[in-house]
Amino acid sequence: MQTQARRMSSTALTFPSSSSIAAVGTPVTRTRVGKYELGNTLGEGSFAKVKYATNLTSGESVAIKIIDRDRILRHKMVEGIKREISTMKLIKHPNVIRIFEVLASKTKIYIVLEYANGGELFDKIARHGRLKEDEARGYFQQLINAVDYCHSRGVYHRDLKPENLLLDSFGILKVSDFGLSALPKQVREDGLLHTACGTPNYVAPEVLADKGYNGTSADVWSCGVILFVLMAGYLPFDEPNLTVLYRRIQKASFAFPSWFSSSSKKLIKRILDPNPVTRITIPEILKNDWFKKGYKPPHFQPDEDVTLDDVDAVFNDSEIKLQGDKTGRKGHLSVATEVFEVAPSLHMVQLRKTGGDTLEFHKFYKNLNSGLKDIVWTSEQSNEEPKVA
Repeated sequence: MQTQARRMSSTALTFPSSSSIAAVGTPVTRTRVGKYELGNTLGEGSFAKVKYATNLTSGESVAIKIIDRDRILRHKMVEGIKREISTMKLIKHPNVIRIFEVLASKTKIYIVLEYANGGELFDKIARHGRLKEDEARGYFQQLINAVDYCHSRGVYHRDLKPENLLLDSFGILKVSDFGLSALPKQVREDGLLHTACGTPNYVAPEVLADKGYNGTSADVWSCGVILFVLMAGYLPFDEPNLTVLYRRIQKASFAFPSWFSSSSKKLIKRILDPNPVTRITIPEILKNDWFKKGYKPPHFQPDEDVTLDDVDAVFNDSEIKLQGDKTGRKGHLSVATEVFEVAPSLHMVQLRKTGGDTLEFHKFYKNLNSGLKDIVWTSEQSNEEPKVA
């Protein structure tokens, strides 16, 4: 009972910057994270879920990726998640999903992303079937623009597929999901990547060979498979048996539908070249006559200074710990205070009774809460005092 009372007597305070919203009180079911009000779930995976949210300050719609901190620690995925966040902060391109900020609690990590309300490009194909050549070319042009920019920043996606291509309300393509992306530090001394990853049907043959590969040419291959799918409505390499599938990919064994134009066939054939050395490059694709038809180069805003301080803060808890004592009717009231920096402008302070009378802890907490009312925001749901079983 003493252990239970001690556990139930702990509470937390969050000290925000003047523009942040934080909470004081007992843990409750929330629909609010910082200045964002959470809505319905957009998608859910093994380690994270994505929710629709509204920025209560601007009214802007966003998507928030919610990651369970304990699960990624248990599965040793911290570096992968940090890489995903760092990668997205480095990329500022009209055809890449933008990351706005990173927030965290002690148990969750919240990645605030641009909301693409047009859904997945894959869904469009699933609902309406193959696209007309001009429409497919338009999406392919945007995809190449995004991938070319990523490569110029030393970032290789490595899991390009229609499911990771989103559309905004204007039909603009947005590349998402950098969970398998690679940064320059992952390239070994031989100049190659050595991690086999991605979705089998879209993976380049050299990736399957497991002898090292160039991230640039591997992404180009995936773009070629995507273009084929957009125009055909089905995959060029699709076998239930993985061994047979890999053999077909390594030989680039596929057939074109009758409705493909001769110029599109020539380009796709050069992209789906099993030899990465002779495979067409992005600069060559940009000069291709079929590709250039109706091409509009992307318009960039001036590069902003990018800081990864908030990423480091989210994953590296502060080691600041404070403890104070006050004599009460059951001896010293001991309150342990631990400070966590969850972002450069956001700190969470957890208070925990480690000894003394529970009622005195309640009184202490109430006085502290009252004294900090000008700098701590309290939600309507968390106005109750801490409960003790």
